[in-house]
Amino acid sequence: MAAGRGSFLLSFLEGLSRNRTEPNCGRTAPAAPQSRAAPGPTGSESGPTGGKRQTNPPNGEVCRWKEYETDSTSPSVDNFMERLPPEIVLKILSYLDASSLFCVSHVSKTFHQLAAADEIWREIYVSDFGSQSWRPKPAADASPGVDSAAARPGHWKKTYFRTIGQEVNKWRSKMRDVNPNSGLPRSTERVLRSLKVSWQLTLTCCSGREITVEPSRAHFFQSSAIVFFSGDGRLPRLGQVRSLRLYGVREGRSLRGGRPGWRSLILQLDARTRCCFFGRDQLVTLRRLQPAVTVATWRGEDTVAFVMVTLHLHKLVERSLLGSPVCPYSEPLGPPPVGKLDPEVGLQGYSLHLVLHNTGSEIMKGYFRQLCCCPGGIQHGLLEIRVISRNNVSQHRSLSGVIELPWRSEAMEGSVENCCVMTLTLLDDSQKPLWCVSSSVAVVGATGPPPLDYAGEHFLMRHCDHGGQVTMRLVRLTEQRQFLVVDLVVRVAVAAPTSIDVFDQRIGSCYS
Repeated sequence: MAAGRGSFLLSFLEGLSRNRTEPNCGRTAPAAPQSRAAPGPTGSESGPTGGKRQTNPPNGEVCRWKEYETDSTSPSVDNFMERLPPEIVLKILSYLDASSLFCVSHVSKTFHQLAAADEIWREIYVSDFGSQSWRPKPAADASPGVDSAAARPGHWKKTYFRTIGQEVNKWRSKMRDVNPNSGLPRSTERVLRSLKVSWQLTLTCCSGREITVEPSRAHFFQSSAIVFFSGDGRLPRLGQVRSLRLYGVREGRSLRGGRPGWRSLILQLDARTRCCFFGRDQLVTLRRLQPAVTVATWRGEDTVAFVMVTLHLHKLVERSLLGSPVCPYSEPLGPPPVGKLDPEVGLQGYSLHLVLHNTGSEIMKGYFRQLCCCPGGIQHGLLEIRVISRNNVSQHRSLSGVIELPWRSEAMEGSVENCCVMTLTLLDDSQKPLWCVSSSVAVVGATGPPPLDYAGEHFLMRHCDHGGQVTMRLVRLTEQRQFLVVDLVVRVAVAAPTSIDVFDQRIGSCYS
């Protein structure tokens, strides 16, 4: 037994140390160094460790492996993966999903060739779009008995992405019907459900351990979606979380062997950055890490109870499908156009679709047309649009429900008062989305003189991010027991902040 294990280890070390630049079918081998011993009569030669290595693999193997060999002189001593035989690396890569395999192909030239193996992509294609009994038709120029995939290297990878492109064109044609009020496609939710798109949240702890959580439930609204991740008691303490990543995941049609679906990175944030207190009830405390991410921890301890993510439906299908595991989907960015400024009237033609809601119902929904920016309304890179004026009583809006945020995690449930979700879509003069926001917001007490003609407490509801600011002033009518919106101002960024300090000042002014 000991001798058998020793022979196995010696043969394994010889396989790791062998040079993969041997001659193959249809290619001239590089010149051998002068110090290398001449090959013996048995077809073997001395390796770098003094042992013997086989130069001629079994019949047919050289031709099948030739596309994976590179022109490098020798593998790196420090890189263990480069020292592995190609067939071993191919076996490892066969366990990856399509998105991870696509990322691996950008590591090096060797991995680019290995990750394009037809054997791997054929299994992925059949898993997502075909069946076990399906067989490809032979190519017209292929000889009888030769598979078309073997005749055309890279055929299955190209076929896979070509099929993906055809499906993208199909669901994009379904989303051409746009709601004139919100400027968003009407069928976003239907397309997401038909494509079996879901979301995954990955928490990375300071120790390096990763925890992937599936959504416990999701709520769709006209222009936003709220996704909850509870984890069923598997979530760590908030102080141990280093980063959070949200992925859009499309399940395969036939996931043979447990192969995961395509993953598209939607957002990534550092959990160790400054987070603001958001609200609390008797069971949980809410903290906001980012406008779209709210983390709840159990009262009296730091353990994460659930994570709530708010997603605006603008380009949500593209962000959930067309990104990669390491890079989110993005379009060319730049300062939004501000149009032509009339020195007497200012900017005109803007529209705003605003919804205040919680996880179950809408609190307020309004659509405001023909908004304008008065001359001199662009200051510090922000274009100011006054949607509701406190001096115009006819513009004031009442809220139809109580401002609260219901939640449920495992067997516990509750409701945090004075918290809700704000979903805002600002359209330009061509009715195209200019600024889209879906964020959790809180109602806080306001300072300064109270609004005229109203008796009662007045509050503020604010949001601030890189795209702009929203400031809403509310009055709580004691007798009617409801809130009334008496002032609403939207400031959208028309130029990027000059430095991170400018953005920090904006954030500080929102929550001071």
